[in-house]
Amino acid sequence: MEELPPVLTCKPPGRLATAVKEAWSVSLSLAFPMLPSMSAAAAGGEARSILGLAMPMILTGLLLYLRSMISMLFLGRLGGLALAGGSLAIGFANITGYSVLSGLAMGMEPICGQAFGAGHYELLGVTMQRTVLLLVAAAVPIGGLWMHMRPLLLLCGQDVGIAAVAETYILASLPDLLLQAFLHPVRIYLRTQSINLPLTVCAALAIALHLPINYVLVSVLGHGIRGVALASVLANLNFLLLLLGYVLYKGVHKRTGGFAFSAESFRGWGELVSLALPSCVSVCLEWWWYEIMILLCGLLANPQATVASMGILIQTTSLIYIFPSSLGFGVSTRVSNELGANRAERAGRAATVGLMLGFAFGGAASAFAYLVRGSWAAMFTADPAIITLTASVLPILGACELGNCPQTAGCGVLRGSARPKDAASINLRSFYLVGTPVALVLAFWYHYDFQGLWLGLLAAQAACMVRMLLAIGRTDWAAEAKRAQQLTGAGASRGRRRR
Repeated sequence: MEELPPVLTCKPPGRLATAVKEAWSVSLSLAFPMLPSMSAAAAGGEARSILGLAMPMILTGLLLYLRSMISMLFLGRLGGLALAGGSLAIGFANITGYSVLSGLAMGMEPICGQAFGAGHYELLGVTMQRTVLLLVAAAVPIGGLWMHMRPLLLLCGQDVGIAAVAETYILASLPDLLLQAFLHPVRIYLRTQSINLPLTVCAALAIALHLPINYVLVSVLGHGIRGVALASVLANLNFLLLLLGYVLYKGVHKRTGGFAFSAESFRGWGELVSLALPSCVSVCLEWWWYEIMILLCGLLANPQATVASMGILIQTTSLIYIFPSSLGFGVSTRVSNELGANRAERAGRAATVGLMLGFAFGGAASAFAYLVRGSWAAMFTADPAIITLTASVLPILGACELGNCPQTAGCGVLRGSARPKDAASINLRSFYLVGTPVALVLAFWYHYDFQGLWLGLLAAQAACMVRMLLAIGRTDWAAEAKRAQQLTGAGASRGRRRR
């Protein structure tokens, strides 16, 4: 009897997987036509690499956020005047000091990341030393400004009692400027080498000590608001000492030329300064915009409720921002390492996947803000006016994150490819030429009040995201890889010649 051929009852194995891969490639080419194409497997591998870098940074960010919450808790226990004065001092310190130091330190990120990828390890050590010197130099005038904070606050019409308490807090925080001048560079030095988990462990140990130190200084020794400030200084000191202890114990510093300052640290500052200044401008422009929003809240119909609601919402955005900013750090490390290694296609792949993860983070943040809109404010206050205002704006905040998360990942791409001037230009145009006019017109002309200010932020974030996508989509990655070789090669060769 003749044997009949088997009847196929299903598609050949692998056809579905092939279709999925083809759909993935098509979607990528449509979304990012100027970026390199890749397979689903390659994209998945890159996503794992980026998330592997980002997750420890997220944990570190959450721990540092917890530290600030502990400080606010002890300020609140000291009474309303201490809370108001301490909050004012912290805001003043953020605007005039911490944002500047953080932004300047970002200048070393592309140099160190690209140098690590290129194998020019000694350039990491020299760049870290130069950055420490740069931040110490910047901390001197900032410290002088802090010492004259009280007359400045009184000149701006602040309450005499609140200004006096704020002065006490910020004078006790002066040593923190010096600590930050070392802490920022050491963190970036480790992060650009993909050494992230020790950062998390050291942060956890420092935070574990923060609560008992606060208790001893404030509740036992009775140092009041000065004790809260000193506890924050000691937390950063412990964090720095733990990080330095790890570096010395593991010998991380040996291949990067050690920690001892050399003559080379005082020369060749051109590349660092050219990256640090626009990085500082980019960071400060965004930080300061939120402070401007707080000032505008005081001009609205119900200033007490709107300022309080704004405080809750800014705390919320600070919490959410930990996730995209950590993603941006991971993307920056991947892009800079690949450019330094002269692997242009992989750098473009890291940028593409980083942006896609940014959109995913934005979707999750938006869903979170929408789901908790009715109950979130009740965790902070029992005032029905504040709860209602906060609930009405949380969906707008969530919509802002749809733009903020991908644009923050995009900032990581620009940092990793040593283009901070592009980031500064995008932030200036988006926040001040788009967001500010929209916020003013909607809040005061069309009487959208508090919601109008946040719609202005939404416009700024949308404009920022679009500009960021255009800047990255037009990137010539081969040219960026060549530029990375010039940046790291020049620094490395200069160091070899002068030794």
